[in-house]
Amino acid sequence: MTQPHFAGPQPPAPLPTLSPYGGPQTERSTVTQRARGVALDAFRMFGATTASLRVRPDYLIIGTKRGGSTSLARWVLEHPNVAPLFPARETRKGTYFFDVNYDRGERWYRSHFPTRTSLAIRSRQQSQPLMVGEAVPYYLHHPHAAARARAFAPAANIIALLRDPTDRAYGHWGERTRNGVEWLSFPDALAAEDERLAGEEDRMLADPSYQSFAHQHYSYVDQGRYERGLRRWMHHWPAEQLLVLRSEDMYSDPARIYAQVTDFLGLPRFEPEAFAAWNMKASSVIEPIVETQLRATLAPSVQAVEELLGRPMGWPS
Repeated sequence: MTQPHFAGPQPPAPLPTLSPYGGPQTERSTVTQRARGVALDAFRMFGATTASLRVRPDYLIIGTKRGGSTSLARWVLEHPNVAPLFPARETRKGTYFFDVNYDRGERWYRSHFPTRTSLAIRSRQQSQPLMVGEAVPYYLHHPHAAARARAFAPAANIIALLRDPTDRAYGHWGERTRNGVEWLSFPDALAAEDERLAGEEDRMLADPSYQSFAHQHYSYVDQGRYERGLRRWMHHWPAEQLLVLRSEDMYSDPARIYAQVTDFLGLPRFEPEAFAAWNMKASSVIEPIVETQLRATLAPSVQAVEELLGRPMGWPS
């Protein structure tokens, strides 16, 4: 993945190399890790070789970052009529293809999906059709993802989870800090964001091959301006193929939201044994003055989302 070019504050040390799947690249230092890596590389090569035999996604969970997409993706995968990505042992929720891996090509993307034959066999065994999909939280924010996904998988159903954008920003910063990508305090990162992102989206629009590290990782406020991403997806997808949910509802009443999701996907009613929260990390509390300022900054976007969706979001102003 492309490493950042900084116009603003310089990192105190080299940043970690990121994997194609959005997180820090881990070194295969032990014999077991190296053997596992070789096996997964072989699976990926085999998947690419047989790409023409593989299915396309039936659904995409497009975000938002730190909005619960990992939890929802894992819950959906527990449904007996949903198949995992290939290979299943990789337990991967998404590919980051329509955003940062688009230049890897369609064969690489399709290498992550099961073959039509394997899916048909499992469907016959269960007397129910199986579906497959992926979850990538950056898809909502990336300026090209909606159009690319529509061109490749126009029949896919799209699910967006929206979290209170102030809480989302703080959670995003916390994750980037834990991963060694962010070195600034939360107030300093907010203050630096405009400079870090200056011209980045324009460059992405002018050159679709350009990958912006800052646009993906330092957009704490910008990724909470959901109306921009929603408009792109609404432009390319009909309303009946797009479901927008509140993250807060998913965590407060997971059974109800899960039923809404399975109904939307056309899946039989089913409920996991437990609605475990995935990828959640304990964090400190935002300083009150910083929270007040951030909520004021994001208030116009919250209003725009409410107008776009025609319903109140219930987030504090």
